[in-house]
Amino acid sequence: MGKIISIINQKGGVGKTTTAVNLSAYLADKGYKVLLIDTDSQGNATSGLSKKVKFRSDLYEVLLNDEIIENAIVKTDVRKLFLLPASIDLAGAEIEMVSLPRREFLLKEKLQSIKDDYDFILMDCPPSLGLMTLNTLVASEFVLIPIQAEFYALEGLSQLVKTIKSVTRRLNPSLDILGILLTMFDGRTNLSIQVAEEVKRYFGTKLFKTVIPRSIKLSEAPGFGESVLTYAPKSKGAEAYKKLCREVIKRG
Repeated sequence: MGKIISIINQKGGVGKTTTAVNLSAYLADKGYKVLLIDTDSQGNATSGLSKKVKFRSDLYEVLLNDEIIENAIVKTDVRKLFLLPASIDLAGAEIEMVSLPRREFLLKEKLQSIKDDYDFILMDCPPSLGLMTLNTLVASEFVLIPIQAEFYALEGLSQLVKTIKSVTRRLNPSLDILGILLTMFDGRTNLSIQVAEEVKRYFGTKLFKTVIPRSIKLSEAPGFGESVLTYAPKSKGAEAYKKLCREVIKRG
């Protein structure tokens, strides 16, 4: 059965999508069969992996129009990496989901038929703690939390941890934090070092040893519909996600 990991933080701009796309690519490059699910209506993970791909269907159709999930999954340019895309239709999905029975379990139930087909299923979550994010937490075994190495890194994190604990207690007792990932890290600044120390003090061994540096190549790659694995494989950002991949495999 595939390991299901939600990449989550209710703050925007902390590297969720960058991590989802590049970690997925490196896991696939290691030989694992990987599915990346884009659960954000902005569709950044979708466009970041698939500029050339046209979709017949997407996650919205799977969740709310009974589309067969296998029909919505597409191949990417990375061997063994597959994508369940998002569209702007997801923006209204939460309103439609509110009145449905077992609304928190919609995604989990849809994944039942395919979860054994993949070694890893990663989900890029929207920057909120709404019903869509709740669905990903209920469907997951693990959460990976990217945190930007900045002054307000821990702001709002207590609420996220509280939400995860609530989901674990009420809806998904097997849910656990896989790790905390520092992103946009600049080792030359005292601020980044101080944030790293603070996060380590708060989370201990849950903090990944790997840190993701600020990187122009990481920022450029999505514009070409590629991961950094294919766009700039020798860059610092690529090396960081390669290391993160190894850590995730060990922890998973």
